[in-house]
Amino acid sequence: MKTQDHINFDRIAEAIGYINDNFKQQPNLDDIAEKVHLSPFHFQRLFTEWAGVSPKKFLQYISIEYAKKLLKEDQATLSETTYETGLSGTSRLHDLFINIEGMTPAEYKNGGKNLSINYSYADSPFGNILVASTHKGICHLAFSDDDQLAFEQLKGQFPNATFQQKLDFIQQNALFVFIHDWEKLNEIKLHLKGTDFQIKVWETLIKIPSGKLSTYGRIAHHINNPNASRAVGTAIGDNPVAFLIPCHRVIQSTGSFGQYHWGSNRKTAMIGWEASKAQAS
Repeated sequence: MKTQDHINFDRIAEAIGYINDNFKQQPNLDDIAEKVHLSPFHFQRLFTEWAGVSPKKFLQYISIEYAKKLLKEDQATLSETTYETGLSGTSRLHDLFINIEGMTPAEYKNGGKNLSINYSYADSPFGNILVASTHKGICHLAFSDDDQLAFEQLKGQFPNATFQQKLDFIQQNALFVFIHDWEKLNEIKLHLKGTDFQIKVWETLIKIPSGKLSTYGRIAHHINNPNASRAVGTAIGDNPVAFLIPCHRVIQSTGSFGQYHWGSNRKTAMIGWEASKAQAS
């Protein structure tokens, strides 16, 4: 005999399958709820609890992944992509990309075309880094022992941008953080490309004081999405600006430091370094 949890899991799995199979018809909440024999209100609550996002947001994620494939791999026009994704007009495609990707469909398709990026290499207490900036602010900061690999990863984020190896004033301001000149923090500008959800998570990370730690669950609660700890973890892993957006200050609820995009040992060293600096000051 199935438990209620098993029944609920089966319903959510069926709903996810239905959305995957029918996203081109852009089904609404009532359509999906009817498919799994639940009221819209009950289904909305149950789906969000199990999936970590609302049915509408899940549909948007499925739709935009398909639209991205059409734009990049198939070189479809915006009108063709709008039609094939089942959206009512190019304005809806535009809104979808702004809300999920933090850029317009055209900006996504051209991969940073007409964007000029300066980059340079520097030493830090935690190893070599590559830092990159646009005229708006820091767009990338990564630890790497291989300069060429670090640059290739940067180019992968902005494949059609123009790059110049140059240390500019924006980068210099950012690098002050490694000599513990925290008074310069308010002068550091960031130029981030991300979804609304990612931006919310990254903004929350910036508010964690140096020398302090938080957990994935606390971050999820702070952004008013307490069931999204796993999605928070994914957004933290996608952080494009190491240290300045301090994802190293987030640990597991058990107290374990957990994984880190740029290495667990480096994360441990960062936490210890910041704690000692905070204690000394």
